[in-house]
Amino acid sequence: MPPYPSLTHALVAALVDLTWFVEDADDERMDQDEALKALEGVAAVVDRMTEGQRDGFLDLLAAMTAAETDPRRRAFLEDFPEDFGVVD
Repeated sequence: MPPYPSLTHALVAALVDLTWFVEDADDERMDQDEALKALEGVAAVVDRMTEGQRDGFLDLLAAMTAAETDPRRRAFLEDFPEDFGVVD
């Protein structure tokens, strides 16, 4: 069985991993202005999703959150929908 049941699930996981890395990066690892631009880019993509796409995105985030065992990453996943504009 593949690690992701769909391409959408794989892409959501990749997006979350990227934002987790960028948000967690300090000044020595990444220029903070560039990090902010990257995170704003993610928020802009999410903003252009249709309602159905957002619903699917939220379902996948909920499944990822339920499966997460790392408390810091779980908290990040729980906050992701609001932090990146998936929900108001």
